[in-house]
Amino acid sequence: MVSDLLHRFNTQKSMGPDGIHSRVLRELAEVLIEPLSIIYEQSWLIMEVRVDWRLANVIPIYRKGWKDDPRNYRPVSLTSVLGNVMEQIILSAITQHIQDNQVI
Repeated sequence: MVSDLLHRFNTQKSMGPDGIHSRVLRELAEVLIEPLSIIYEQSWLIMEVRVDWRLANVIPIYRKGWKDDPRNYRPVSLTSVLGNVMEQIILSAITQHIQDNQVI
């Protein structure tokens, strides 16, 4: 699962606050799969996500209109790629649980 998620990330996006670019993670995916799997599993077991994976850089992106007006910008949150992978793993586990137990 970690391998699929690392290979699926868009390498054109900006890096997050951790300074790790998604292109680096994609190219080193085969080496990083096992250590990241261990980190993600431990994080899951202790029910805690690393602080640096929860940080985000919020930057304004221009939409339209006068560039001097702050209302013409929308905030975009740049988060860690490794944090995004963890989010996808958690989402997959929750979705699988809901489907298996027919919760909805």
